[in-house]
Amino acid sequence: MSTSVSVNTYTYSVTFVADNVQRTLKDIIVQSGLDPTKYVNSWKSINLALTTWMQSKHLKTIILEIFNPKDDTLVGRWDIEISYGWSSSDTGSFWIDTDQIKTAIRKCGAVPSSCSYQIMFQNSPGHAEVDGWSDGKLRSTDGFVKQSLGSTVEHSGLGANASYYRKKA
Repeated sequence: MSTSVSVNTYTYSVTFVADNVQRTLKDIIVQSGLDPTKYVNSWKSINLALTTWMQSKHLKTIILEIFNPKDDTLVGRWDIEISYGWSSSDTGSFWIDTDQIKTAIRKCGAVPSSCSYQIMFQNSPGHAEVDGWSDGKLRSTDGFVKQSLGSTVEHSGLGANASYYRKKA
């Protein structure tokens, strides 16, 4: 008699990456000087969207827009792009780089405490609907330069690459 055990390692990769993307977003919000209350109150909804769309491989980018609520203009933006290089043979490879985020925030500086923020998702066509999420319009990045930080989170090839927008000098 033999016994076999099967594990869906892709699901573990999705969980690891989703949890650490959420942690990264929280760190950006807090370290930028913004109030995390709105984000913390949306934690479950954000996690459901992340895991649903990563599991189906429809999620392309998570966007954190920081804006001036008085005139609705962009103050800063963070993009976390998902890469689907997952491989079942690449087990045990997992990491997160929080230092690069901290360094980038120090370069950008804190944002005015009067700023607000929102999380948005870009998905490929055919994605499932998730309660609480719908299409929205991104604010213009005219006058900003995109700075890539490279890989931020990875688990067996499923990864997240961070970048931020800063005002042109």
